[in-house]
Amino acid sequence: MSLLLAPSAFAELKIADIFTDHSVLQQGMNVPVWGTADAGDSVTLTFNDQSLTAKANKNGKWKISLAPLQASFDPASLVVKSGTEQITLTDILVGEVWICSGQSNMQMGADRVPEVNELAKKAKHIRSFEVKHMVSLKEEDGLDGVWQVTTPVSAVALGFAYHLQQRADTPVGIIHASWGSSGIEAWMPRDMEETVPHFKTIMQEFDADKETQARIEAILNGKRPWPNQDDIFLRRQSNLLYNAMIHPLSPYACRGLVWYQGERNTQSMKGMLKSPWFSRNSGILKYGDTLTAFIKRYRKQWGNEQMHFLTVMLPGYHKPLRTGKEKGHDHPDAHSWAWMREAQLRSLELENTGVVNTIDLGDLKDIHPKDKLPIGQRLALLAARDTLDKNLTAEGPILKNVELSDGKITVYFDHAEGLKTFDGKAPTSFWIADKSQKWVRANASIVGGTITLTASQVMKPLYVRYAFTGKPEVNLVNAADLPARPFRTDTFPPKK
Repeated sequence: MSLLLAPSAFAELKIADIFTDHSVLQQGMNVPVWGTADAGDSVTLTFNDQSLTAKANKNGKWKISLAPLQASFDPASLVVKSGTEQITLTDILVGEVWICSGQSNMQMGADRVPEVNELAKKAKHIRSFEVKHMVSLKEEDGLDGVWQVTTPVSAVALGFAYHLQQRADTPVGIIHASWGSSGIEAWMPRDMEETVPHFKTIMQEFDADKETQARIEAILNGKRPWPNQDDIFLRRQSNLLYNAMIHPLSPYACRGLVWYQGERNTQSMKGMLKSPWFSRNSGILKYGDTLTAFIKRYRKQWGNEQMHFLTVMLPGYHKPLRTGKEKGHDHPDAHSWAWMREAQLRSLELENTGVVNTIDLGDLKDIHPKDKLPIGQRLALLAARDTLDKNLTAEGPILKNVELSDGKITVYFDHAEGLKTFDGKAPTSFWIADKSQKWVRANASIVGGTITLTASQVMKPLYVRYAFTGKPEVNLVNAADLPARPFRTDTFPPKK
């Protein structure tokens, strides 16, 4: 970036920090560009064949929106002028832009996943903006970071970007903003107090906690890098990551946001534990409402009701909660991550959302599994189908309906073409129950595009749970080798 500044200039012309040399601009939609100048000054923005002018308001802020752009591999310059001042950003591309955010499984580096790291050597036309870790007690306009002609450091973001670029055949830009062990509340703007009751309670408690506020201020004013205990203390606070790492990004035009988060909110079912302090969050049962409110609020922040959200389902892992019955990692009658996956699926109640099914992935004891390559691949499939109008199979079998008859249950699916098991054995992880809701492992068989379930102990089965456990052992896929989505039917009446 070059800046020409006349000695007599009163206020320096600036462009928002998210715009730097090597930026990727979003194709096919209006592209806001904003910054500051002297109040009342005219600002002209030029990019390709567009030249637009606006005036800085009384606070010195200006914003200009480029009309929808066509994807291009040819680098161009973006020029902002005001009087005798000029900012020139070079090597700007147009393509698909996504934000990748969440906690440690989004943050996990590609260097820890060899098969993903290998993609970086072959990747072309991918650029990234790494948002540095920071917190703030107020909403910030500025942030540290620059666009680089390199792939993202995140394994999930890199895998997603690589496979999306292959399918989109356009440049891909990834804005990566994640931080390990952060709850969803850390990424929520303050005004979500109005829509999320438990968040209002959290923020009221925070306002009254002068000791915590003083410690935050002391850490921020102290030496860097922060000691590990201070780093953890900061990133587990509510609201502060949004203020410093997300607010400065908006309304940078992007196709959507990939969200891989939830582990921090699985410490309890009902949430708002008093101890430890960082368990003061939604818990599992409130997470679905929180996530949908979160998506709506981000769309408002970006001024884009069509903004896509792709959620990564939490994969297999087993750490039972004390509130439930402990019967092992593959039993449905326990308080496990199965309930969080169901909560994450609540996001599908909103349009322009998707959930990547990871039920066949994960590790029984490791909360940071390294099988990240399939996640990136599946994210790219959903994005290509839903945002690029690609005609492809992007999901595995999804429950459509169940029918009851003669002591058996028949399960019907969408996306069930070529329904099979990848190991040639009978389908696993199906459980059925009668009105007592005592769950029994079912005998499952594939009949055409359906699954038939029976159990000698259950004469009049009513309900099914599939892969509704902490770490299920699953083998059911479709012709695209994509896994069947977990479900339970004890939430709605089956057809008889």
